[in-house]
Amino acid sequence: MQRIQSVGVIGGGAWGTALALTAARAGRKAILWARDANTVSDIRARQQNPRYLHGITFDEEIEATTVLTDLVSVDAVLLVTPAQTTRPMLQELSRLGAFKMPLLLCAKGFERQTGKLLSQIVSEELPGTPAGVLSGPSFAEDVAKGLPTAVTIAIDSQELGHALCLALAAPAFRPYASTDVVGTQIGGALKNVLAIACGAVAGRKLGASAQAALTARGFAELTRLGVAMDAKPETLTGLSGLGDLVLTCSSTQSRNFSFGKKLGEGHKAADLLLQSDKLAEGAFSARVALDIGRRHKVDLPICETVSRMIDGDLDVDEALTALMSRPLKPEASS
Repeated sequence: MQRIQSVGVIGGGAWGTALALTAARAGRKAILWARDANTVSDIRARQQNPRYLHGITFDEEIEATTVLTDLVSVDAVLLVTPAQTTRPMLQELSRLGAFKMPLLLCAKGFERQTGKLLSQIVSEELPGTPAGVLSGPSFAEDVAKGLPTAVTIAIDSQELGHALCLALAAPAFRPYASTDVVGTQIGGALKNVLAIACGAVAGRKLGASAQAALTARGFAELTRLGVAMDAKPETLTGLSGLGDLVLTCSSTQSRNFSFGKKLGEGHKAADLLLQSDKLAEGAFSARVALDIGRRHKVDLPICETVSRMIDGDLDVDEALTALMSRPLKPEASS
């Protein structure tokens, strides 16, 4: 079995830093690449990333760098940049030459221009690279603090999946192996869109019952799309599907839930997208998810409603009324 002793992490935000800490806690050499020189300087000098993980000091050693070639000799790479930057980031990696070490995608979303899964982009830009996905119910701050967290690592090869799980397993970080790369991505991408809807319900102060109902109907939506795209049922009910959905649809720690909550409070989506430095990926995935659903002949009413709210042609009250006044029919078919 392949032994993974060093891990490169691309992306100096909260999640990238938290995963680099996880690799270090697992006893691996952790090299974190960040484009921002100030982030690298703070990690080197203060063992902190104050811009993204305020108030957290690292006990573990992370080697921080702004030089991408410092990662060419690692045993595995985690790509933790936003979903919409996946293709240009992979193109940067391809210019480094042969790239054959395992690559784990840690962002959640679809490519906006093409509607493709991130693993499909890897196949196009880095053909031959063994690519997988790390996803599940995990907040960066919790992971950085060493709080108990479980995730899914999905990759085609069972042996490589086991090696990657061993490489990142730490006392408070438990990865579970899967071979369902497609299903793991669908759960991660769609839950961001659904969390915006749940946040809007919370922002409108419609109560916990309405929020729970929308979460449940959101899971039904996620399941319909997943099944249409050949995801395994156990993936959709597991950590990267239902687990991640429940977490993201219930906490203001979620960027997407917070984005939706502000919509519910009366803020305009266009203003929120301009003002915030914290990316709510669901705002970009909503329209794409809807297009994918149409291609697979899957009805996604919550995604459609979120998309229309973000596009500005449906206000929050109209949106929530539309969801609650859908035609009456048996639950299993709705």
